Amino acid sequence: MERGLFGMVSNAEILSGGIIRLQVAEAEVNDISICFLDRKTGEPTKGKTKPETILRQLTTKKGQVYSMLQGKRDVDTVLTMGIMEDVSFIPQPAGDTGKVDLIMNVVERPNGGFSAGGGISSGITSGPLSGLIGSFAYSHRNVFGRNRKLNISLERGQIDSIFRVNYTDPWIEGDDKRTSRTIMVQNSRTPGNLVHSNQPGNSSLTIGRVTAGLEFSRPLRPKWSGTGGLIFQHAGVRDENGNPIIKDHYSSPLTASGKTHDDMLLAKFESVYTGSGDHGSSMFVFNMEQGLPLWPEWLFFNRVNARARKGAQIGPALCLLSLSGGHVVGNFSPHEAFAIGGTNSVRGYEEGAVSSGRSYVIGSGEISFPMLGPVEGVIFADYGTDLGSGPTVPGDPAGARLKPGSGYGYGFGIRVDSALGPLRLEYAFNDKNMKRFHFGVGHRN
Repeated sequence: MERGLFGMVSNAEILSGGIIRLQVAEAEVNDISICFLDRKTGEPTKGKTKPETILRQLTTKKGQVYSMLQGKRDVDTVLTMGIMEDVSFIPQPAGDTGKVDLIMNVVERPNGGFSAGGGISSGITSGPLSGLIGSFAYSHRNVFGRNRKLNISLERGQIDSIFRVNYTDPWIEGDDKRTSRTIMVQNSRTPGNLVHSNQPGNSSLTIGRVTAGLEFSRPLRPKWSGTGGLIFQHAGVRDENGNPIIKDHYSSPLTASGKTHDDMLLAKFESVYTGSGDHGSSMFVFNMEQGLPLWPEWLFFNRVNARARKGAQIGPALCLLSLSGGHVVGNFSPHEAFAIGGTNSVRGYEEGAVSSGRSYVIGSGEISFPMLGPVEGVIFADYGTDLGSGPTVPGDPAGARLKPGSGYGYGFGIRVDSALGPLRLEYAFNDKNMKRFHFGVGHRN
């Protein structure tokens, strides 16, 4: 019972010499079948999911002694597929063989549908409503009955807009390493004020990107995962009238090629370590992108980025330390420089107001503590620097705007746990004696 094995001691015989012989009947798995139940009536019905798609998720196999603990893990695994509302294992005797037949009862969730919502862009700093974003999406979580995911979404704001199509196969058929495959196409328009801000007349630049890519991901070891892929990007900058431009008001170039757009083919590798998955758990992310100049006009560069986080519980308070850094070598688009400052960077500064460089390091420390119900209090301090790399960005956009290159901020705030995720309201001071409110949704990256 302690091992979770499904069996019984059927007889005990006392032998001479103080020996007891126990007869143990083990329940060997004879067969495993899937039974689909109706969501409303609970009666058997025809399912939309292919049975083999569910069976391949199970570690319990025919011929094994049935373990209830192993069966519970299999139930949890099937639930994490995201296509089932309820899952249970029912063992039944397989005739007089002493074996058991396992019936997995599953209740399928609706396969998908339309949704709408809204949010806030942290990259927009001017205008009371300019940061608001509305979204509309269609999702299908079980394409062809094989647990494949299709997501089509449109996000639209006064400046921002993103149209995205994602098709994901969480486990490629025939692969024993649980490798997933994602095909992505995206057309986006985002504000360019992180690097090229302070345009005359408070006008704004927008960066248009058309992106298509193929990525493969798989577990590397417990708590570690890896991703590799190829991504093509066509990017350019336009003014507020929608006209393509190659230089900003300070005569800093906006593209690396000198044309109205830059093209690049990126080979991507990413490795992620996650602890328990909670916000206070340890986390490490390493990302590398290599530009492949297969065509003479395509950009050739290498960019690396890393983030680490460590949390410690001190009584009722949670202390969280995080560190991130990156560097880029080669010929890259100036608007792709690392932007420092803002709600998810150095608080107390506007978005990108500390610097934009080829290199960066940002450190942050937070102490959060419970206050009342879902409300938490927090005190924090951030520091960021471009390591003197601002002038090496083509056109030196940071120097033209007299950005300091490094800076720190500190302050306090509250966080409210909501259905949208943590809502953050923070008040920060920076080393230039300036004060600023920050509002965000979700945890900091």
